Amino acid sequence: MDTIGGMDRVAVVTDIHANSPALAAALERIESLGIDQVYCGGDLVGYGPRPDEVCREIEGRGIPTIYGNYDYAIGRDLEDCGCAYVTQHDRDLGQQSVDWTLAHTGERSKTFMRGLPFDLRFELAGRRVRLVHGSPRKVNEYLFEDKPARTFERIAAGADCDVLVFGHTHKPWVAEYGGVLFVNCGAVGKPKDGDPRAAFAVLEAEGGEVGVTIERVEYDARSVAREVADAGLPGEYAEKLVVAA
Repeated sequence: MDTIGGMDRVAVVTDIHANSPALAAALERIESLGIDQVYCGGDLVGYGPRPDEVCREIEGRGIPTIYGNYDYAIGRDLEDCGCAYVTQHDRDLGQQSVDWTLAHTGERSKTFMRGLPFDLRFELAGRRVRLVHGSPRKVNEYLFEDKPARTFERIAAGADCDVLVFGHTHKPWVAEYGGVLFVNCGAVGKPKDGDPRAAFAVLEAEGGEVGVTIERVEYDARSVAREVADAGLPGEYAEKLVVAA
């Protein structure tokens, strides 16, 4: 367990998806907030045009990071990102993204992603915090806010933590189930909640409890969208980046 002394405020970024301008904007905001430690919940690559740049930034800053489903696949040269696409159209687009990312991600980045762990743990306000990408059960499990309460209660019973922090759905939400605070950080580089601003979570010690704020940061999403299209990635991903769909 990470036991950095005196932590009062931490930030968690996740689902950057090769969008380095969004990451830069998030990190700049984090630096202005007096954050004690930054953690990363994975999915550094995929869909976006700058996989190596994002990996270098995260590695160079020494940010404690776990792997997402995309990192696991690309780091091991796998052709399946574990993204659970529903339609054939989405599967076809997704495969184009995987193929592009495999071809445009360097060996240093792949080595870095292969070395990432499944989860990280730390303490804040005396509370046990666990960071996973999808869920404690599976890296690519989608924990959407509208799932039945019993699903979250079952997860809470086996989570072995007081605060469970995750991403993967690209839609932020915060709620408590079974005595565990669930924190979905949203997505830095590919939001899907109708708000194209980069999203990340700030966890703060508040009188023996953990308070959560979802921060949103403006960046030039249209410029990145043009870069996505110019790079040869599916144009639909460029369009969705601008409207956060």
